[in-house]
Amino acid sequence: MKRYEALARHPLAIAGALITTASAVVFIALLIAEFAGLFANPYAGLVVFIALPAVFLIGLLMIPAGMWLEQRRLLRDPTTPTDWPVIDLNTRRVRRTVLLFTALTAVNVVILLVAGYGSLHWMDSPQFCGQVCHEPMHPQFTAWRDGPHSRIACASCHIAEGAQGFVNAKLAGTRQLVHVITGNVPKPIPPGAHLPPGALVESCQSCHRPSRTGADRVRVIREYADDESNTETVTVLQMFMGGPTSAGHSIHWHADPANKIEYVATGSDRQTIIYIKATDAKGEVKEYRAADVTDQAISSGIRRTMDCADCHNTVGHPISPTAERMVDRAIAAGELSQKLPFARREGVRLVSASYSSQDEAANAIDRGIRDFYAKQSGADAQAVSRASAALQDVYRRNVFPAMKVTWGSYPENRVHIASPGCVRCHDDEHKAKDGSAINGDCEYCHKEIQQQQ
Repeated sequence: MKRYEALARHPLAIAGALITTASAVVFIALLIAEFAGLFANPYAGLVVFIALPAVFLIGLLMIPAGMWLEQRRLLRDPTTPTDWPVIDLNTRRVRRTVLLFTALTAVNVVILLVAGYGSLHWMDSPQFCGQVCHEPMHPQFTAWRDGPHSRIACASCHIAEGAQGFVNAKLAGTRQLVHVITGNVPKPIPPGAHLPPGALVESCQSCHRPSRTGADRVRVIREYADDESNTETVTVLQMFMGGPTSAGHSIHWHADPANKIEYVATGSDRQTIIYIKATDAKGEVKEYRAADVTDQAISSGIRRTMDCADCHNTVGHPISPTAERMVDRAIAAGELSQKLPFARREGVRLVSASYSSQDEAANAIDRGIRDFYAKQSGADAQAVSRASAALQDVYRRNVFPAMKVTWGSYPENRVHIASPGCVRCHDDEHKAKDGSAINGDCEYCHKEIQQQQ
């Protein structure tokens, strides 16, 4: 025993013992905090169950490594003293040293605990995702910040529940980190690239209840012409939201947990669906195919079970598919004055142009709108200034030249105006063996109840 104690005197072994002890204390403290529910993010598991045990293991390995080095030193020079120093607490100087060492150790442990707690919350923050990887995630971070889910942390949606979801997220994160380091980040980042199938189901259902039947909603769509007066057209739709207990047509029939919709798509963006298998609450199964689709095409396509993100695919990062829509919204909100002649036409022209950076775009948009209205007699100067700011904001929130993100980079499946959306399936062309087809009638999901010009 005395020999092993002598071997443990090597600085590496002592450092290993200190690291092991400190990491063990921090691990126990954070483990208690984890079980107490103080950490609500998946990254806590990464630190508590992976990082700290790894540090603990490194400390353990340092102890025998130090003992081996000490043994080699003793073999080279047997006269090396091996006795441990005697700590005599009866000596005032020794007592002070021991007390000081103990106090500093306690302070170090507290620092590690606070740092660990702070790092967990920092990794849980959207600022970590959006600002640490500033350029690659700039489009997504900006869209999230301006979107309806800006109070929901990234990790809440991008990491699925359970061990498999955690491992998948960490593997994806490692791959993305390599892409950032090597400069091989895809531009633009593919839609849904970070989301494994079903990743959003638990996250969405933590706030939204698919078992609830929703009342119909009224949606007002305001569009403007490119004429001098920016003529407004208003379309009012009654949306058949529905739910599990709804009779007849229902948008959210797909969300009923009793129904299961499986489909096969071609292409990573899943914009072309060639096969649908619907299993209803009674267990009845019906299969639909697009025209001239072969069994080989179905077997080689991307098979998924439909979830929230198949329709609400841009709800977390709403980047508009068209410049026209965003300019119309700016006019409807009063940010871009409808009284300015040709405001809609000029706004779409300026935000649709190609620029090398957002700074260049801001300057060009401001210069372009001011130059145009300088030639228009009687244009309100304040309205022109507000129009410039509104159009700059429209561009800033939707176009990111550094990442090659522009209008249409991310199709929106919740609608079917600029991209197929619902019509990917509801087109009267996906037919079953009995000749029936998935209904493509416009009034299957909504009805126009008013239109004025």
